Amino acid sequence: MLPDLPSLRLLADLARLGSIGAAGRAAGISQQSASQRLRAMETQVGLVLVQRAHRGSELTQAGKLLVEWSGDLLERADEIEIALQTLRRGRSDELHVHASMTTAEYLLPRWLVRLRQQRRVAVSLRAANSEDVVTAVRHGEADLGFVEGPVATDGLSTAPVGNDDLVLVAAPDDRWARRRSGISARELATRPLTCREHGSGTRAVVESALAAVGERLADPEVEFATNAAILAAVRAGGSPAFVSSRATQADLDLGILVSVPVAELDLSREFRAVWIGGARPPAGPVRDLLGIAGA
Repeated sequence: MLPDLPSLRLLADLARLGSIGAAGRAAGISQQSASQRLRAMETQVGLVLVQRAHRGSELTQAGKLLVEWSGDLLERADEIEIALQTLRRGRSDELHVHASMTTAEYLLPRWLVRLRQQRRVAVSLRAANSEDVVTAVRHGEADLGFVEGPVATDGLSTAPVGNDDLVLVAAPDDRWARRRSGISARELATRPLTCREHGSGTRAVVESALAAVGERLADPEVEFATNAAILAAVRAGGSPAFVSSRATQADLDLGILVSVPVAELDLSREFRAVWIGGARPPAGPVRDLLGIAGA
C-alpha cells in the first residue's frame, strides 16, 4: 500500500529543508506530529526512511529513492489542486510576480503582454531587489520570482531566463570618461561609486567580481534603489555607476553618458526565475509565463 500524499510531501520537505521541525512547519503541523507521521510511513512501507540525530535529520538511501520516485506524483497532485482551485473560483487566474529591477523594467512588460494575449489572468507585478524577491517567494507572497546575480536560492526551483552585462557609466566630463585603457580593479576599489543598495543583484555582481581578484568595493558615494535614480545621479555629475547594459543603452547612444572600460572583471550575470515546488513549474499561469520567457 502506498503512503498518502501528505506523508510523501512531508518526506520531500524534510529532504529540501533539512529537519523534521522545518518540514512540519511547511506542512502546518507540529514537530511531534511530523515525526509521528514519518514513523507511521516507515511502518507502512517496512523501511527506515529517516536517520534521526540531535543535530538534525537526513534521509536514508531508501528515503532518498522514495522522494525521487514520488516527485512526479507530487507535481501532478499540485497541478490537479491548482486546476480545482481555478474551477472553484469560477473566474480568471491570478498571478503574483516579484522581480528584480532590471527584469521588471526591461523584460517582464513584454512577457506579460504576451501572457495576457494567450489567457485570462490578473497579474500583479512588484519590483524589488533580488534578495527581497527570494524572500517573497519563500513566504508565499509571490507565485513566481525573477532574480539576477549571485543570490541564494537554496530549497527553491530555478530556471535561467536570460542574461546581460553590467557596464560602468560616467558623465562626459568625469575624469574616467576620457580613459582609453581599462579601469583596474584596484582603481575601482579606491573610488566611492554611485551604487545600488545591499541586496540588489547588480551590487552583488560587482562585489563578487571584485572579490574574485582580491579587491573590495569602496563605501558608496550614494546608494539608490532603482536604475532610474542611479542614472539620474550620474547624469547630474555624480560618481560613476555600474548598471545593466539594457538600462543605459539609450543614454550611451545619445552621448548623455559614457561607457568606461573596465579591466580584469567578469561583469556578466544571469537572470533566473524562482518558485516553490518541483523542477517542473506549476501548471497554469506560472508555467505559461515561463514558457514565454524561454525558461
